[in-house]
Amino acid sequence: MATLYQPPEHVVKGAHVDSLAKYKDMYERSLKDPEGFWGDFASQFHWNKKWDSGENFHKYNFDLNKGGIFLSWFNGAETNVCYNCVDRHVKDGNGDRVCFYWEGNDVDQQTTTTYKQLHDQVCQIANYMKSKGVGKGDNITIYMPMVPELPATMLACARLGAVFSVVFAGFSAESLAGRISDSSPKMVVTCSAVKRGPKHIELKKIVDEILDNEEEVHVPTVLIYDHKASGVSREAIHASLVEGRDVWWQDVIPDQPTECEVEWVGAEDPLFKLYTSGSTGKPKGVLHTSAGYMCGAAATFNYVFDYKPDDIFWCTADCGWITGHSYVTFGPLLMGAKQILFEGVPTYPDAGRCWEVCDKYGVTLFYTAPTAIRTLMACGNQHVTKHKRTSLRILGTVGEPINPEAWRWYYEVVGNSNVAIVDTWWQTETGAHMITPLPGATPMKPGSATLPFFGVEPAILDDKGNEVEGPGQGYLVIKRPWPSMMRTVAGDHARFEQTYFSHYKGYYFTGDGARRDEDGYYWILGRVDDVINVSGHRIGTAEVESALVGHHLCAEAAVVPVDHPIKGQAIYAFVTLMNGNEYPPDESVRKELVAQVRKAIGPIATPDVIHWAPGLPKTRSGKIMRRVLRKIASKEEDQLGDTSTLADPGVVQVLLELRGK
Repeated sequence: MATLYQPPEHVVKGAHVDSLAKYKDMYERSLKDPEGFWGDFASQFHWNKKWDSGENFHKYNFDLNKGGIFLSWFNGAETNVCYNCVDRHVKDGNGDRVCFYWEGNDVDQQTTTTYKQLHDQVCQIANYMKSKGVGKGDNITIYMPMVPELPATMLACARLGAVFSVVFAGFSAESLAGRISDSSPKMVVTCSAVKRGPKHIELKKIVDEILDNEEEVHVPTVLIYDHKASGVSREAIHASLVEGRDVWWQDVIPDQPTECEVEWVGAEDPLFKLYTSGSTGKPKGVLHTSAGYMCGAAATFNYVFDYKPDDIFWCTADCGWITGHSYVTFGPLLMGAKQILFEGVPTYPDAGRCWEVCDKYGVTLFYTAPTAIRTLMACGNQHVTKHKRTSLRILGTVGEPINPEAWRWYYEVVGNSNVAIVDTWWQTETGAHMITPLPGATPMKPGSATLPFFGVEPAILDDKGNEVEGPGQGYLVIKRPWPSMMRTVAGDHARFEQTYFSHYKGYYFTGDGARRDEDGYYWILGRVDDVINVSGHRIGTAEVESALVGHHLCAEAAVVPVDHPIKGQAIYAFVTLMNGNEYPPDESVRKELVAQVRKAIGPIATPDVIHWAPGLPKTRSGKIMRRVLRKIASKEEDQLGDTSTLADPGVVQVLLELRGK
């Protein structure tokens, strides 16, 4: 039975939700009276027109047997997300309040932005877009690094009712081309270049590669921010500008008026599209709409991080991912928060950068990915303990299940065993947290996402599609809609229905496996396609990875299935050792790791192969590209596909060289 960690007293005191009993009361209300629950929370925002009451407040159908899938919230309402993120705070007299403390890639780069300054810049961007014919419903593609101008551009689009799509800065030309082609944007907003750690990435050159060579892609305007901190000069890029299409940001934005009328939009009008990455085939544009997403992002930020006006929030995610949308641009700004905007990487110039920044600004709420946590753990405690970190109250994790060993390191070493950890499970498709602890209310279990957020009704299904009652494991589904849920796949509603609603009629299928324990806590087992069927036994890859990382020499592990003539599938483990170890290590290390798994799970989970991996193929957001690992394990490296989106494409060759050693 997992050890329970109680919320620290200083976190419980004054928390929005300060007991498990209060959580349960609020949760029951959110299911029984969604209009009352969400309407009360939404009342703090500005509505140009209030929502309909009664049966029309929200509608849905999750059952393909009863017709097409649809859902809607706050029907009849009109609002504007940008107005609620920016104008509302300025009108309330908080214009001088800081919204962004920007920390650049290099330690000597920082700026501060207030809500009034953000308002003025958003209006200037929006006015320029209007001058180029951009209006409600038009598509804009944004391909920028984590500079303040990125969220400002997202907000400018929202102000006009334009539908924006942020593409992670550093994605390859091929990845960007697919997204531009699918959206047909009126404008691409990009940057001269970006420096990420010691590397330079010339973003404008990547945009040119698409627009100059793809005949079917036509973009009328390319707006280029001259990012001086990137180390690439404006002069070096100027010669490549296309007359009539390419415009320097600094030449046109500062001259625009600092007032711009807001476009009031319907509750269900689209806000943004975000394309899922890492898969082969046509990119999938997850479409989120205005009012429901706004309330979902704000409510989760408020309750999951137990936000107070004096807090300093830092989410390390990039706005190219949903985490950067919900917990950099929208959730914090909707609640008037002060936050760190970080362009760098956690290990540059050394592995103490995060904690140095936490001390510098007095960060109270810190949110990052398990991959980053494991990377920092592998670098050694000394990079953490030389910094004070006494301001930290809540630590969060996002992106994948966190193994208990990394959880305990995060809690004990980073948090000095005096913080609450919120291990959040959610997806691009859900828009906001779905299963998560509330820091003042939920006793924590290392590795468990714990209990559902307000309005979220999960269930676990067995192989026959029947709901599992009480403790058990199976397929994780959701029984009813929640406000921040995606509405469709842009331009392909049939794909939306097929992907999420065809497997189990009447349920949203998350694609994840999960286990529910005797306390009703949920443990995410990873993607269903990351479950390995060994001789009829279903073994979650996350479970094996967690067992491996429990060994003191293992910094990180990634497990994939390979075909086996007798077992059906076998377990193939890629293992990264703690810093300072050689590759390949002594045979005794392999034997110890195998014994660790056998002890933690059982002989059935014994890895057939342990493949030494000084590095794992990851996207620049830190997600492991398991598709690449499966191809390497299956000796199908001729089918690796596009690896240019990896943070370090060279790691693939290293893994191939170490195969069999």
